[in-house]
Amino acid sequence: MPDSLVIVESPAKAKTIGKYLGNKYIVKASMGHVIDLPKSQLGVDVENDFLPKYITIRGKGNILKELKEAKKKVKRVYLAADPDREGEAIAWHLAKALKIDDKEKCRVVFNEITKDAIKDSFKQPREINYDLVDAQQARRVLDRLVGYKISPILWKKVKKGLSAGRVQSVAVKMINDREKEINDFKPEEYWSVTLHLKSNGENFEANFYGYQGEKTELHSKEEVDYLLESIDGYPAVISKIKKSERRKNPAPPFITSSLQQEAARKLNFRAYKTMSIAQQLYEGIDLGKEGTVGLITYMRTDSTRISKTAQEEAESYIIEKYGDAYLPQSKTEKKKSKNTQDAHEGVRPTSVFRTPDSLKNYLKRDQLRLYRLIWERFVASQMASAILDTMTVDMKVGENDAIFRATGSKVKFLGYRKVYIEGNDDGKKEEDRLLPELKEKQELTIKDIDPEQHFTQPPPRYTEARLVKTLEELGIGRPSTYAPTLETIQKRGYVKLEQKKFVPTELGEIVISLIEEFFPEIINVEFTVKMEGNLDKIEDGDLQWRSVLKDFYKDFEKRLKVAEEEMKEVEIKDEVSDEICDKCGRPMVYKMGRYGKFLACSGFPECKNTKPIIKKIDVSCPKCDGEIVERKGKKKIFYGCSNYPACDFISFDKPIARPCPKCDGLMVEKKQKKGTQVQCTACDYKEEMQ
Repeated sequence: MPDSLVIVESPAKAKTIGKYLGNKYIVKASMGHVIDLPKSQLGVDVENDFLPKYITIRGKGNILKELKEAKKKVKRVYLAADPDREGEAIAWHLAKALKIDDKEKCRVVFNEITKDAIKDSFKQPREINYDLVDAQQARRVLDRLVGYKISPILWKKVKKGLSAGRVQSVAVKMINDREKEINDFKPEEYWSVTLHLKSNGENFEANFYGYQGEKTELHSKEEVDYLLESIDGYPAVISKIKKSERRKNPAPPFITSSLQQEAARKLNFRAYKTMSIAQQLYEGIDLGKEGTVGLITYMRTDSTRISKTAQEEAESYIIEKYGDAYLPQSKTEKKKSKNTQDAHEGVRPTSVFRTPDSLKNYLKRDQLRLYRLIWERFVASQMASAILDTMTVDMKVGENDAIFRATGSKVKFLGYRKVYIEGNDDGKKEEDRLLPELKEKQELTIKDIDPEQHFTQPPPRYTEARLVKTLEELGIGRPSTYAPTLETIQKRGYVKLEQKKFVPTELGEIVISLIEEFFPEIINVEFTVKMEGNLDKIEDGDLQWRSVLKDFYKDFEKRLKVAEEEMKEVEIKDEVSDEICDKCGRPMVYKMGRYGKFLACSGFPECKNTKPIIKKIDVSCPKCDGEIVERKGKKKIFYGCSNYPACDFISFDKPIARPCPKCDGLMVEKKQKKGTQVQCTACDYKEEMQ
């Protein structure tokens, strides 16, 4: 008979852990938080020392009842929520609800869901860490005060449905500020001059560097004409050749933010998608005979630290697969930043011997792609540096000793690059640039001279990857907050994505300008970073959480009163669409609703006609002469006929324009465990999607 109850957050995690623990344990899922602040009210008694008013979350009553019933049947309860502040708070709420003694060693934590990690964690349960709980409480109450105190003012003065938040407001301000930089940017002219040369039958290029060894910029056509005149008819004479060996070290294992950045660059994943798939890989995947296994370590981390066991396993794999030469001569750990909590390891596979290729039959396409990225990054991080032979050649040309420089490099030893090369934001791939064998004082005939005018470019707009990187560098928020923050600022209509880059909306600019005027500390980077530092101090037991809130609220309360009295009402005009209302003939406008944008009649409230925003996919309806369009339901996207309600065609799989080669029926893209398959809706024809 079972003698212990284990409570985790999700059924997937429960299933994986249950397999390792055996019959003496009942493993149940709380489905995340069961107790929290109420949604309908502030839920914080400011006058009573910021006492939080916790309630059972609506819909979680039955879960809590089931957990209480299960507790009666066992001698002991273990709380195995995720190993972070939020997980500690979940465990604390459960302990309170289940009346577990404060001194009971009921808390178990593990960085990976593997047999050894699970069994080890149950050998050393601990008490609930109240410093962690207090740090989470402080963050939760602080965010509640900001959101629930400022948002009603914005509702009254601007429009309903708006919200303000500490991290989200800073993120929107950064996007707004970048747009202002772009708009205010004044391009400056500059020129490059390239020589096209040849030696020993090999073509190569050299670029203008300066005069008489001094670097010189070319800012005008007059300066270029002067240069061209001074080198006209002269050969290029090699004055200096420098050869060197350069080492490139591998990138460290992923942390949460770098995982989100690299998945965006290499896989085109949104931050939210990356974290969702990583959660699946962490909680466990069914591997057939092996059962359900957690494939990666905990993905919410800001540490690149790797356990000795994992390092030794990686070393064994590298020797077996690539040989001793690919092991690093010495292991150097990257210096931790002052904001790093270092509670967990970096994100890595739970077993390096579980290669991506060995999991092809068990993972969905996107799961496999993300796992491969994590696996390759980790293996590469444990490998030797790449070695490049570099060559820099300076040559003098003309009467004024104009210097032109050619550079080349060649990979001498691949090292970690045999497995993985880190991506970059501009998408450029590193390539070998080889130079022919050259000698000092050698004269080279100039085949062609290519002067080219350029203009400096404004700073780029933020992509998701760039914004996450900047937030992390500034110390704003925590890794776990980035994905939901980016989703929220888009859902609220403060920013939009254009060509995968963030652009502020009029609404976003207005809201941030009002917050900046009346609540400047909320979007002040230094203030936000200091607050994160205070939360860390609470976690370390060096600060009391209520004292942090008191210090914040003292000035915040004054600002609230000023905003209530002095903030002027702002009217935001709706964006007019090309659609005409089919009921009254007025133009329709774009509105933001709970499930995103939709079309509404500009004649509201006289005319209350609304329409979904229709996206055409260039496929004809199989039932009538209409065309199939993409529609957005409450929970998912589906496809229907443009003649609805006259035609009731509907499909939850995306139709494609090509008819079935067997029966001319409609074909759709069908999501499968191993990827996407094209299937006919009228016969049994199937094919793998290319």
